[in-house]
Amino acid sequence: MQAQTLEEKVFKIKAELAAGNPFGEKVALVAATKMQTAETINRAIAAGVDVVAENKPQEFRDKNPFVAPCTRHFIGHLQTNKVKYLIGKVELFHSVDRDELAAEIAKQSLKKDIVSDILVQVNIGQESTKGGYGYETALEAANRLNATDGLRVRGFMAMLPENGDEGYLRALAKKMRALYERAKQDNADICYLSMGMSGDYKLCVEEGSNMVRLGSTIFGERQY
Repeated sequence: MQAQTLEEKVFKIKAELAAGNPFGEKVALVAATKMQTAETINRAIAAGVDVVAENKPQEFRDKNPFVAPCTRHFIGHLQTNKVKYLIGKVELFHSVDRDELAAEIAKQSLKKDIVSDILVQVNIGQESTKGGYGYETALEAANRLNATDGLRVRGFMAMLPENGDEGYLRALAKKMRALYERAKQDNADICYLSMGMSGDYKLCVEEGSNMVRLGSTIFGERQY
């Protein structure tokens, strides 16, 4: 059996996501383009991905001039000294995982007289290897950051742990959806729950994610 082309993979994923989530929301397909060439990224855009997103500011800077028009997000861990390279070029920062980073995004946004859209990253699995706000403090953080000049909070981002216990993962995903619903009641700008990567995106969509970040499912395993 012949391997699927990138275009066939995108078509298949888009067909899966077309039904939306159980809350009647469209699910956005974000292509995680780490280590992909501009040529490959442009194929994914032509095939119909909704967003392309980089993990590293240097990669964004190097590839951005060669990438076709498409909504651009940033999904990686971000050092404060690299924020200036992305302000005004990225439509959504998924990985705002600490106050220090939010403050720098706000500062650089005000310098350019713009407002940057952000997601509050939540460490839903309480993993020491991952950044993010704790579940209990995430709502307060979202409200506080949203009141900061230069920032607009549009929702939350979470990465589920790599864990084979589906019941446990579903419970965490449900908690994220509940957090999203609570925040939405107070803030009409909140519209994104970015949750789900190549290994768990179907489960996440079933539990209410409306934005998934897929790399290897679209592009195949990365060649390091």
